[in-house]
Amino acid sequence: MKPIIPTHIVQIRFYAELNDFLPAPRRHIEFEHAFEGMPAVRDVVGSLGVPHPEIDVILVNGISVGLGHRIHDGDRIAVYPVFEALDVGPLQRLRSLPLRITRFALDCHLGRLARALRLLGFDASYQRDVRDPDLIAQARSEGRIILTRDRELLKARVVTHGIWIRSTNPREQVLQVLDRFDLRARARPFTRCTVCNGELAAVYAETVHDEVPPRVWEQPQEYFRCIRCRKVYWRGTHAARLQEFVDAVLGPRTASD
Repeated sequence: MKPIIPTHIVQIRFYAELNDFLPAPRRHIEFEHAFEGMPAVRDVVGSLGVPHPEIDVILVNGISVGLGHRIHDGDRIAVYPVFEALDVGPLQRLRSLPLRITRFALDCHLGRLARALRLLGFDASYQRDVRDPDLIAQARSEGRIILTRDRELLKARVVTHGIWIRSTNPREQVLQVLDRFDLRARARPFTRCTVCNGELAAVYAETVHDEVPPRVWEQPQEYFRCIRCRKVYWRGTHAARLQEFVDAVLGPRTASD
């Protein structure tokens, strides 16, 4: 007969937006979790549905630990999300590199978010048909933060920086990214190509004369060219709508900005 392996119990609580990954009865409370053996805390939080890149600090019995820490019967575990504006002092941060680097890699479901981030001036890599392994490899090699609608992608052990985009509404998605990484002061609207993610450079009007419609050429304009795909930009009829979007997500600019 197979011997009975005793089941152990820990008390665990997740804080702030990490509760988004939990079923309603377990949100914002401490609850019991049964386990066998001595699993790493990474495996415990993952089994509960919380991707490790969303986590920044874990306390076991009041002591800050890493993801590889082995848990024991009776432990009390507190799990916190990424701290951006809060000084957590000597606690052991789980991120090996700063998460405020504004370079993103977006999965294939987030094309509209990619364009919105580029409009705000952020480096947002996006390919419509990118596969998860390729996205992860790019993020690791280029130091990018993964933005994804796929929770399972974030659970891959090799993923170090990434967040799950909660909403399907593009404006709400942008607000989540801006809030999570405290990016509003770093935005540089209208400085990046929304098509290919390249940076824009000012050019003399004469150099683009043959590339713009006659009705545009008749009005005094500033012109910009993408240094990657060579697309030419100017302040068109849709500029007011784009500026309205920028003001809505960043807040209106003042005369001193």
